[in-house]
Amino acid sequence: MPVVSAEAIVPVNPATAFAVSQTTGSVRRRWDPFISEQHFLDGADVAAKGERTFTRQRFGLSMVSRYVSYAPPTNVGMVMERGPWFFAKLGGGWRFTEVPEGTLAVWKYNFSCRPGWLAPLAEWIGVRVLGAEIRRRLDGFVDGCSDPEVLAAVSP
Repeated sequence: MPVVSAEAIVPVNPATAFAVSQTTGSVRRRWDPFISEQHFLDGADVAAKGERTFTRQRFGLSMVSRYVSYAPPTNVGMVMERGPWFFAKLGGGWRFTEVPEGTLAVWKYNFSCRPGWLAPLAEWIGVRVLGAEIRRRLDGFVDGCSDPEVLAAVSP
């Protein structure tokens, strides 16, 4: 199964970095270029292990994902339950580790494509496209961790 990852250092502590990563609505769209719409499902209004979200990507693709881990302020993980036809599986994890400069954010995703006969080519393309999207998204996260409006939204 291919894996794509990206990492960056943000100038905030892990608790703040984690909180920024879990923002929703207009605050999330300030920093996350991937998302055009995202909301919790099944009556949930906060993230937690087992909760599900609906996400629509900026090009219109959508998926339902489920949190498989939720451990503030160090890590969060998800798996796709339903999504674009070409993904057989998709999972991701975001880890936040304190470093002298702030927080090291490491985002990793693994996936497999279908149909099987197309998977080798689709996964080769997917590593490049998904890898670029994750790097772009992480760049937005870095900006969000310095955005006064985003930071105000996650401050106690």
